[in-house]
Amino acid sequence: MSDLPRKAVTRTAKLAALPLGFAGRATWGLGKRIVGESAEIVGRELQQRTAEQLFKVLGELKGGAMKFGQALSVFESALPEEIAGPYRAALTKLQDAAPPMPTRTVHSVLEERLGADWRERFLEFEDKPAAAASIGQVHRAVWHDGREVAVKVQYPGAGEALLSDLNQLGRFARLLGPLIPGMDIKPLIAELRDRVSEELDYELEAQAQRVHAEEFADDPDILVPAVVHQSDQVLITEWIDGIPLSEIITEGTEEQRDRAGQLLARFLFSGPARTGLLHADPHPGNFRLLRGTSDDSDDEDSWRLGVLDFGTVDRLPGGLPTPIGCSLHLALDGEADAVHELLCAEGFIKESMELEPDAVLDYLLPIIEPAQVDAFTFTRTWMRSQAARIADPRSPAYQLGKQLNLPPAYLLIHRVTLSTIGVLCQLGATVRLREELEEWLPGFVPEEELDESELDVEEPLAKA
Repeated sequence: MSDLPRKAVTRTAKLAALPLGFAGRATWGLGKRIVGESAEIVGRELQQRTAEQLFKVLGELKGGAMKFGQALSVFESALPEEIAGPYRAALTKLQDAAPPMPTRTVHSVLEERLGADWRERFLEFEDKPAAAASIGQVHRAVWHDGREVAVKVQYPGAGEALLSDLNQLGRFARLLGPLIPGMDIKPLIAELRDRVSEELDYELEAQAQRVHAEEFADDPDILVPAVVHQSDQVLITEWIDGIPLSEIITEGTEEQRDRAGQLLARFLFSGPARTGLLHADPHPGNFRLLRGTSDDSDDEDSWRLGVLDFGTVDRLPGGLPTPIGCSLHLALDGEADAVHELLCAEGFIKESMELEPDAVLDYLLPIIEPAQVDAFTFTRTWMRSQAARIADPRSPAYQLGKQLNLPPAYLLIHRVTLSTIGVLCQLGATVRLREELEEWLPGFVPEEELDESELDVEEPLAKA
């Protein structure tokens, strides 16, 4: 009997208890306001108590609860410091740690998927997992040809747990709204639920990782481990060492944080252009900072970014949609009317809406501002200010956010972009973002500004 479904009743009970706790705290908050405490103070206390219960429950579960926790954890930069501070460690833990499954279960899966002689495929195999996450755990081993490998084993029943948890969380998504200012939780949960089948399919993951590993094989800045073997519920890839990005966030030097941020931005924008795929799970647990191949190991530019986990990708055959680059370029030039017209054409603004073009530029500020300068320092303070602005019902940005329509083709791109910005703010990295946009984002540099030689290289990238 599998481990996750066997505990289904317990899991459901824990998740079902969350909205009851939220409702109880709302009543408590109302009582506090009646006796005269300020709404702001009461609101922060409610937010803190909600965060405490939510992350305690998510930290005890795998499946969809864990996946939701990982997706949410990259947005902790938007929380006020007095709330984010006490829970940052818990959020970080969600990114790459969960209770491991029993050794007997691991052996059972390996025997079923690799054969009764599975041990003969390895020179060494460590029973203790090196990492445990939402739908599987990783074991360090040595393949029969001497290569160090990472053996990713899927939890039996992971699919059922994912869907059950996400359905349960979806029922009270509205109550989680105040947790992350300016973020609509319900579409996030719906999108995670829609991607369940892809994430459980290790064959699809292996295909995506092979494409990236081949494309970045000789890249001096990005390292993607090669796929060694794949079967249902088991994925074996080359092992890479390095410093997890979660450690760089908490203990890294300024040089390491800046380098990690620059390479993360480079991978975000160059990946789709080079592979036609967008890595869609950019939480810190999926990245490592490694010493490069340079002779000067102390040179910060010699560090490389190792990229893991290609279970969730967005397929973009023509790279990122050209309208993204075009609208960003126009926004930087202050062409409000042109941006408004382009967003209308792409379906972001419905014909029935009447929006002020200048208000659209104001709403796009979190994306525009980092690209206005040669180098931008992403900070939690900046992230909080943007989140508070968008979450304030009195602000034009809040009203606009409620009216804008996000076409399905842009849903995952939007989440990945926001998540990456969240990680950059956790890093506190100074990044030359404009440099990466000019190099990799289709439409960001108008064709008339390109050299003729650049125009001859390839056809304009098609819209996804």
